Amino acid sequence: MAPGRAPGTATGIALYLTGVFFFALNDALGKWLVADYGVGQLMMLRAIGAAAIILPLIRGLGVDMRGFPHAGLQILRIVCMAADTFCFYDSTRTMPLADVITFYMSAPLILTAFSALLLRENVSISQWAAVVVGFIGVLIALQPTSAAFAPGALIALAGATMYALGQTVTRRLRQIHWLSLVAWQFVGSALIGAATIPWSWTTPGPLDLSLMFLVGVVSMACFVCLTRALAVASPAVLAPFQYTSLVWGAVLGWIVWRNAPTPPIILGSAIIIGSGLFALLGGRAAKSGAEGRGVKLAEREAAGEPMRSSTSTPSF
Repeated sequence: MAPGRAPGTATGIALYLTGVFFFALNDALGKWLVADYGVGQLMMLRAIGAAAIILPLIRGLGVDMRGFPHAGLQILRIVCMAADTFCFYDSTRTMPLADVITFYMSAPLILTAFSALLLRENVSISQWAAVVVGFIGVLIALQPTSAAFAPGALIALAGATMYALGQTVTRRLRQIHWLSLVAWQFVGSALIGAATIPWSWTTPGPLDLSLMFLVGVVSMACFVCLTRALAVASPAVLAPFQYTSLVWGAVLGWIVWRNAPTPPIILGSAIIIGSGLFALLGGRAAKSGAEGRGVKLAEREAAGEPMRSSTSTPSF
């Protein structure tokens, strides 16, 4: 075991990588299915498949599903995550899987901006710079020419934004059990998907119906793996492994659809990944610096040293 590494880190990384693979598999299955079926139909039927895992987990973990605390925020989260799902699957109709995943890699950068603007979290100048550079990477991937802003790309960016907003709301709801949030997320997604059925229903055959249910099972496997990974390893350690989804997206896209990533997508992906990692490391450095200053301050107070006066407003 590497020096300074927590005992559960290796397990956490393995679970996280497995979860990211399941996400890519879920995305590939969805892209395959929405070629012939409505996105709303897929959202409804995948929720039914997810219930096969959600219900036993609720009973096994003893999660209390009575009540609906912070109803307004929960409804906003459900709408955001349903919109994210809809945008992702809809954009895969016209774009290669790896391209859609590339645009979704901008979500952590958007989340950084939302954290500062909506949650009033401290975001350093270096992290803001990473956000700007990351969007430059998105623009390169988008290829901003006269015909570049295709509906699929704009829908993917809208989905990434809704995902980031949903995650921002999730931070506000972190006192609620994760399984409760996921369960209500699937319930809301199913209801929203069902509302589109009168306009988009196509009766699936036994194989496609099974695949739609399988999408729900795989989705829940993702959540379980990622949640367990975060329980045994630091989010800061795990976050960079999220970018392996780009690799899986490219591999699955090539195997199933023979879609090879274009040079702008490769370059844009590299910039997005680099800026995302820079934002992550910048945040960790700022946090470590603040903790270090706090420790030194406490040591000086314990030693009875006089403190220099300051006109700055203290943070709480």
